[in-house]
Amino acid sequence: MRRFVWRLQRVLDIKSKQEQIKTQELFTLTEKLAQTRGELLAQQRILRDVLESIANEDPKDRLSRQEFFLRNSSATDERIRHLRKNIEVLEVKQKDKVAEVLKLRRFKESLERLREQAKKRYIEEQDKIEQRQLDETATMGFTRESRLSAENGESRYVKSTEIAVSLQGDK
Repeated sequence: MRRFVWRLQRVLDIKSKQEQIKTQELFTLTEKLAQTRGELLAQQRILRDVLESIANEDPKDRLSRQEFFLRNSSATDERIRHLRKNIEVLEVKQKDKVAEVLKLRRFKESLERLREQAKKRYIEEQDKIEQRQLDETATMGFTRESRLSAENGESRYVKSTEIAVSLQGDK
């Protein structure tokens, strides 16, 4: 039996490779998003800790530290705003990447179903061809056997007739 060859196999291979690449990109993007969220939480925690430490200080020392904190807090606030903006952008990119991966996966799965259907049809066709060949071989064998039997039967009839004629002539 010939080997099954599907014409769209190359397309399926390419789509599988694309899916792997997009999945890896999604994984990288998710890691970057998690890292950025971690940075945001760390900045918020630092800010909260500083505020708590200022609130727990002696009122004399608190004023100078509050003034210093307020002067430098704008930079921290800007960093937190920047991190939130980055998180929003990364979340949008992640959503788009997930959609791409799902689209590729659905396309690849439909190609795999088509491949399985084509393989099933191929096997059925090969079975039919094989059955026809077996039927043809059996028919040819039967025909040969019938001819040989017929030829052997005729020659016996001719020989027995000749023997009968010669026996009659001897009388």
